[in-house]
Amino acid sequence: MLKINTIHKLIIAILLLVSIKSEACTNILVTKGASTDESTMITYAADAHVMYGELYYWPATDWQKGDMRKVYEWDTNKYLGEITQPKHTYGVIGNMNEFQLAIGETTFTGRTELKDSTGIIDYGSLIYITLQRAKNAREAIKVMTDLVNEYGYYSTGESFSIADTEEVWILEMISKGTYEKGAVWVARKIPDGYISGHANQARITTFPQSGKTAISSKKMGKKLFDKRIETIYSHDVISFAKKMKYFDGKDKDFDFSAAYAPIDFGGARFCDARVYSVFRKVDSSIEKYEEYAMGDITKERMPLWIKPKNKLSVKDVMELMRDHYEDTPMDMTADLGAGPSKLPYRWRRLTWKHKDANGVEQKYFNERAISTQQTGFSFVSQSRGWLPNAIGGLIWFGVDDTYSTVYTPIYTSSTKTPNSFAVGNGSMTEYSATSAFWIFNQVSNFAYMRYDLIIEDVRKKQFELEAKYIETITEIDKKAVALYNSDKKSGIDYVTNFSVNNADEMVADWKNFSNYLLVKYMDGNVKNEENGKFKRNKHNYPASPQYPGYSDEWKDEVIKQTGDKFLMPKGGH
Repeated sequence: MLKINTIHKLIIAILLLVSIKSEACTNILVTKGASTDESTMITYAADAHVMYGELYYWPATDWQKGDMRKVYEWDTNKYLGEITQPKHTYGVIGNMNEFQLAIGETTFTGRTELKDSTGIIDYGSLIYITLQRAKNAREAIKVMTDLVNEYGYYSTGESFSIADTEEVWILEMISKGTYEKGAVWVARKIPDGYISGHANQARITTFPQSGKTAISSKKMGKKLFDKRIETIYSHDVISFAKKMKYFDGKDKDFDFSAAYAPIDFGGARFCDARVYSVFRKVDSSIEKYEEYAMGDITKERMPLWIKPKNKLSVKDVMELMRDHYEDTPMDMTADLGAGPSKLPYRWRRLTWKHKDANGVEQKYFNERAISTQQTGFSFVSQSRGWLPNAIGGLIWFGVDDTYSTVYTPIYTSSTKTPNSFAVGNGSMTEYSATSAFWIFNQVSNFAYMRYDLIIEDVRKKQFELEAKYIETITEIDKKAVALYNSDKKSGIDYVTNFSVNNADEMVADWKNFSNYLLVKYMDGNVKNEENGKFKRNKHNYPASPQYPGYSDEWKDEVIKQTGDKFLMPKGGH
């Protein structure tokens, strides 16, 4: 078994203990009917200051009776215990398996007393174990809930995105702590033609509990695969809440989020606001929820899903993951914190304290957008049911900041990963010149210095590469299907080689691009270009660069802060 030696979202744990949901992740869920090509899509940004971006891989494997799997907590690499292996596990690359099943997550924590320190399965392990054992979304729900019931759930509150070629589900789960073994949960199918999202705040409120479309876990059995069933919930999700005094009303009024993860200012402003920003981009009527998104929890909460005005392409979804609250009151480029180069990032911590003019210490906060500097890796998955599973599963994978990453296509039947994304090629504390994570960080961190200038070059290069890959995939699909139909191994070898070579070439290209940016923007100046080369004068000496200086808005702010301190005296030079 491949043990993942990554530490994920360590700082989250600290902040969440004081009810501040600042780090962690963002997911967007897109159904077949909401996408331009009828693929299902989910996105995931794995965000944490200590998360190293790499692409995980487990080959399909046969196991002997009695074989065990060691379980290590994904966040910390802490050993939790062992579970039995099934006869066969499926191939997994990243967060998607050979049957086009994809799973993502965001942590909402919720009731902190419901963490079970004796459990063996944490949320990260739950994802990757399930991908090795389930073929579709409904199977995944059963595998996930069976695992935590059998072995105990080590984590607290989690929202999972689960997609196969036909359906997209959101599953919200929270441990029962040391009070009882296992977890309580609710799973809801996103209606076809709709999209959903979650970002570290439980999103399921009330839900159907009876009729032809809803069943409890006690009645799952064969009914689990009845396509009319669109809501599934643990049989004790309400009774446990009553036992813990989280809810005392009528069952029909039970609200999962209110019971297990009550909304507060942080849940709205730091978390649901990210979902709001996605929703408003695909349906402007969602702007009526702006006050709620900005933290007024007396206002109505957003719906769990919405129908976009226009269907979304994979490129559209990539762009949704590159949001800084542009054109909203939370726009991170529009206040003093953005600095002179309109940087849409704030260095952590999320909240900070400062004494006012009267010496009274006040608590303040920064915005928490989808696109953030501390992303380890992110992806957009595509499950494409019109193609064989070996060809249909695509994970568009990127590392570092979503706004400046390049999503490269990886076929999920691939039998190896690109060296540039490979586990073990560098780490958070070990630089590697061939690691995509480090090379992309070189570009993004350099861009942060003169963001408004450099990001234009970054986005242009990003757009060119992603457009090329999206166009190329059509041809690769055709060739791969032809090969696969005549010889399955040849088809899989073909998409493996494409995935590996394309990614490694992209990273090499990005490394050269990093060198180019350094030369062009060194010392805050901008060298002039002509015919693809930096200009030199008639004596073959470097031509004088541009000196962009600062915006008028920033100059006004400097003068406001300093008065006449820097005012040139009359007659001065």
